[in-house]
Amino acid sequence: MSKNIYVLGDHDELNSTLHEQLKEDFQLKSISTTDFRKIDAEIILITSKSDSTADMAQMALSEFPNAFIICVSDRENFDLLRSLNRLGVADYFIVPGEEIILRERLDEITREIQSKSDVLNEVEGFKRGGGKIFAFYSGSGGTGKSLISTTFAQTLKLESTAKVLFIDLNLLYGGAESYLGLDSNRSIIDLIPVINELGEHHIRNVSEKENHSNLNILISPKDAEMAEKISEDFVLRLLRASKRNFDFIIVDLPGWMDERTLTSLEEANRVYYVMDLNTISLRILKSVESLFHRLGLNTQEKLEVVINYKNKDVELTKKDLERFVSYPVAAEIKRDIKNVQAKINQGEPLRKEPQEKKLPPFAKDIHKWVHSMLK
Repeated sequence: MSKNIYVLGDHDELNSTLHEQLKEDFQLKSISTTDFRKIDAEIILITSKSDSTADMAQMALSEFPNAFIICVSDRENFDLLRSLNRLGVADYFIVPGEEIILRERLDEITREIQSKSDVLNEVEGFKRGGGKIFAFYSGSGGTGKSLISTTFAQTLKLESTAKVLFIDLNLLYGGAESYLGLDSNRSIIDLIPVINELGEHHIRNVSEKENHSNLNILISPKDAEMAEKISEDFVLRLLRASKRNFDFIIVDLPGWMDERTLTSLEEANRVYYVMDLNTISLRILKSVESLFHRLGLNTQEKLEVVINYKNKDVELTKKDLERFVSYPVAAEIKRDIKNVQAKINQGEPLRKEPQEKKLPPFAKDIHKWVHSMLK
C-alpha cells in the first residue's frame, strides 16, 4: 500500500499539524514545484494560506495527471472550492475539524492504488512490470549493447502479453531500426511539440511497430543537429509518461555521459551494463563505477552486468569478474557472429515469432534471460 504523501504549500502551521496527525500511518514529504522533476507522486496534499492554491493544483495536475490531488485549508473558502472543482479536484478538507474524514479518504486512496497495482501484477498469469524502465549502458563501444537491447525488447514482447516500448536514445547515431528491419521518417523528435501533455496516444502515433512482435519503437533522429533539441527535461517527461502507459520500457543509452544519459540512469529501475570479458573492459567498468560515484548515482542496488561474446577463448572468466566487482551477472551471451551478421546484412530482426524452435545461440541466450526475469 502506498504510504508516501507529498505536501506542497507554504502554510507551515498547517503542514506541521498534518505531519503530527498522520505520522503513524503515512510518511509526509514536503516539496516545492521545483522538486516535481525529481519525484513520481501518486498522492499530493496542497496546503496554502495564499491565493496560489488553485495555481499549484493546476501545476500538480499537469505534471502528475494520474495522481490524487487533495487540498487542505484551515478555513472555509468557497471561491477556492469553486476553482478547484473547475480543475476537477474534488477532495477539499478543513483542518482542524475534518482530520478523521481526511484520514479515511487517504486510506481509501491508498487501497485503490494498491488494487490497481495488484491487477497489473496478475494479468495473464505473469507478473507485469508496472512501468519498469530497463536501461542498457556501456562505457565502451563495440560491446553489442544496441543489438542486445533490441533483441531483449523484442523477445520480451514476443514471450509475454506486456505492453513494451523501446526507446533509442543514441541520439547522434541511432541504429535500432537497422537491427529491427525498420525504415521510417518518424523519430523521437516528433514528440517535442506535445511533450508537456504527453500521453500514450502521442507515443503510439510517433513510434514504429516491429511487424513480427508488435513492439513499439521510438527511433532516434538521423539528423545530429535535430538531436540537440532533445533536452534533459524532454527525456524525463518522456520516461515518466512511458511508465504510466507501458509495462516495460527498454532504453538504449549512448556510451558518453551527459544530462540526458544521467537522467535516464536515475529513472531506471534496472541498469544492464554490457561488456565483454577482457582486462580493458574491466578497467572501463571500474572507471564508469567511479564516475557514477562522483555524480551521486547509486547503482549498487540496480546495476547488473551482461557478458557478451562468451566463448572458450576469452581472456577472463565470470569468476574473474566476480573477484573485482560486486554486481550480479544478469546474462551471459555466446559469441555468434555468423548467425547474427547474416540477419543484420539481410535487414531482418533476430526474432520473428513466439516460442521459436530453432533459435541461434545469441537469441537463445536472450530468450533464456527474458524468461528467467519474467518468472
